Amino acid sequence: MPEKYTVIKKEKSPESGTGKVRALSSNVYTDAIEAKARGELVCWSASNFPAEILQTFQISTVYPESQAAAIGARHAAQELCEQSEAAGYSNDLCAYARINLAFAKNGKCEAQPMPLPDFLACCNNICDCMFKWYENLAVELNVPLVILDIPFNPDYDVSDAQLKYMRAQFYDCIAQIEKITGKKWDQARFEEIMKNVKAASQAWVKACEYSNNMPALFNGSDIVSNMGGMVTGRCYPAAAEAYNALCSEYQKMLDNGETTFKGDEKYRVMMEGISVWPYLRYIADALAAEGINTTSYVYGNYTHRIYDSLDEMLITYASVWNSVCIERAVDNRLAIAKPNHIDGILVHTNRSCKMWSGIQAEVTRRVAEACDVPLAVYDGDQADPRNFSEAQFETRLQGLVEIMDANKKAKEGQKDE
Repeated sequence: MPEKYTVIKKEKSPESGTGKVRALSSNVYTDAIEAKARGELVCWSASNFPAEILQTFQISTVYPESQAAAIGARHAAQELCEQSEAAGYSNDLCAYARINLAFAKNGKCEAQPMPLPDFLACCNNICDCMFKWYENLAVELNVPLVILDIPFNPDYDVSDAQLKYMRAQFYDCIAQIEKITGKKWDQARFEEIMKNVKAASQAWVKACEYSNNMPALFNGSDIVSNMGGMVTGRCYPAAAEAYNALCSEYQKMLDNGETTFKGDEKYRVMMEGISVWPYLRYIADALAAEGINTTSYVYGNYTHRIYDSLDEMLITYASVWNSVCIERAVDNRLAIAKPNHIDGILVHTNRSCKMWSGIQAEVTRRVAEACDVPLAVYDGDQADPRNFSEAQFETRLQGLVEIMDANKKAKEGQKDE
């Protein structure tokens, strides 16, 4: 393994793995716009609602969270946030919600067009803010709301009682959607879609694991840039094809000793928290300037869904990041941090995501202790650019670099002895 790779530009060809993954995400929106024009039903869905249900009914589905992230990355979020605040929504509310509630009112945003919904699908395994957000949408847009209730699990494993409850919720959702769409449930199609999701998820996990190479093959922001297809397109056969192509692209880079990381990889860091989409490029450049590569990205690594049955699928959706106890949350992070040989942890305390930020202090403290690495915390927001300070970020980053550098020198001194 070479100590230093040749830096190459990020692949942009439509036929490349990266190109196919990006198309997987963007096609969801264009396909839904075309479906709406044909008079077909469109659903707005929470990202962690089982898309497998909606795709079994062959419903064009788009994701307000994904749209809001794209709007944030394209620097168009502030105007929509301010529109929601002018309508009475607090600045303390999730930026994704504020962006989407404003979009729902005017129905237009050049940064990421999306058709208005005929019904909504929501799940509370992310946060309770999601429930209130979608309840407001249902009232303001006068459309039906389908809810799948997945209670928070204080235990390490999902209990039989919780699974029984979720199974009943699953079938109730099916009955509601049958009434809304006039379509009947197709069990064979559902089972085929589950296979699609598993195949895509296995390929995505493999792609993320290429970051374990030292040095890594790519900039950590590549992980979050490529995770979108797992949110929006994981049910389609094209998803497995795209992510397997991405794996082939990474293998070729490994064979050729290439990387997209623009810098000398001095430190490997795990990034905790949702990306600050309006400052994604700024943060990546600031890290690269210090020789830091975010080789583990909690937000991107665990968007996969691997299961073989309905019950396993429900357990998977009951085990997403914000639905598990602290012990499980710690183990989830250690599973990606330890094989990655991280030197530190950079934590985004996200003003928008109260649930995630609330557990971060204890979870990251335990992970840092188990990996014997320092951590640094910076304030920000996933989409509202007003809630991020470049000066604070640079100060916290410099402090992390100083500790990581001291740790490296101490370890080198121990080797010399």
